[in-house]
Amino acid sequence: MVHLKQPRLSGLGRNLAAPVDVLVRLARHRAGRHGLETRKGQLPDAVVEALLTHGGRDSAVLLRGDRISPAMRHRIAEHPDPAIRDAHADFIRTMVECGVSTGMENLVEAYGRPPAELAAASDPKLRAIVAEAWRDRPMAVQLALLTDPDPGVRAAATRAKHPGVPPEQYARCLADPAVQANVARFLPLTSDQFARLVKTADKTVLQAVARNPHLTADMVVQLQDSADPSVRIAVAFSRHVTAETRDRLLALVEAEKAAGGVDAAVALDWPSYEPDWLRDAPLAERLSYLDCPHAVMRRVLADGRDLPDEAWQRLDDDPDVSVRRAAARRPDTPPQVLVRLLRAHGDVSHVRPLLVDHPNFPRQALRGFVDEPDPRVRVLALKDPELPVPVLRRFADFEEGFLRAGAARHPNVTAELLERLLADPEPSVADDAAANSVLTRAQMDSILTEAGL
Repeated sequence: MVHLKQPRLSGLGRNLAAPVDVLVRLARHRAGRHGLETRKGQLPDAVVEALLTHGGRDSAVLLRGDRISPAMRHRIAEHPDPAIRDAHADFIRTMVECGVSTGMENLVEAYGRPPAELAAASDPKLRAIVAEAWRDRPMAVQLALLTDPDPGVRAAATRAKHPGVPPEQYARCLADPAVQANVARFLPLTSDQFARLVKTADKTVLQAVARNPHLTADMVVQLQDSADPSVRIAVAFSRHVTAETRDRLLALVEAEKAAGGVDAAVALDWPSYEPDWLRDAPLAERLSYLDCPHAVMRRVLADGRDLPDEAWQRLDDDPDVSVRRAAARRPDTPPQVLVRLLRAHGDVSHVRPLLVDHPNFPRQALRGFVDEPDPRVRVLALKDPELPVPVLRRFADFEEGFLRAGAARHPNVTAELLERLLADPEPSVADDAAANSVLTRAQMDSILTEAGL
């Protein structure tokens, strides 16, 4: 992460070309340690020693595993200062006390006990964190967690669908207020169980029931008149409703949103529900939704990989960009489809892999994005590793900080241009410039000297 006050120091700490003596000097400053602690690869022993000397416990928390050599792991394990020796274990125990999830490996290391023993620990907070972290636990352990006396542990044990609930525990879990909202999402329901659950005053339970893929057509009918917009949305996308019913339910929620209904707006604008049943439907049934007016159905259809060419052509021209993006992720997307989509809308950085990294994307087309008016599209040109320096200079002058930062990260940037970007007023740009391996030793020394290092 970028150190907002001293971004050049944090960036230099991540610079893979920085020699050991530079890294040791950086360890004397908090911003330098900030960069070193997020640096890729194994840290040299001398740098680890410097971090322990100047960063103490705060640095020791992150100095573990493949980040450091076996010799340094032994050094920390035998360190005379307990604050350093136990830094990581204390940090993990604090997370458990605060109810913050962490990985099973961290828990085993911090407590020095195998997973099965941790799952039976006396501390219910620890048992709950283990229930969340240990997804491949044996069913015997799961049964113990499902019947744990602490409701928080039982809830944690059912938060994920796996390892699941054995049939003999269905009735007990569905009657347990601590886990009802979790298991009602995926357990098969009898008519009596369904009837009891829909009478609840807990809307999270009712919403969970509405999303249950095992509901019968009769159960779905009983939910259609619910006053909860989220329930209506889930019912609308059930396999058991007609197109007319789907349209009617969605129109009701749209009208509530237009009238200022907050719950309706949340149900429509932040939907977490998708009709997953459609993914497993026969091809002919899935293709019947190609003309569905609701984009979510077409988007799920586009997630398939066995559609005929005519269907792909329709989806590639879909009026909804989310559908076109989903379709473009298939292995054999035509190059021209990828170029057209990215030129019109750019990429989505939080969905990986990026479409610009699709094997069929023509790399020679990247430079053609340089003059695009939309900066979200223009940024794709920076994926060209041989982008000419004059073009990078243009990027360094753009108003958008993320474009300047892209120029600062580029492998073809010059030391001269980096010097300019090091002085950029936006911290992320200066940080990226200092992290670039093109940075010269003289520039590194200048950064250190200016910081009094």
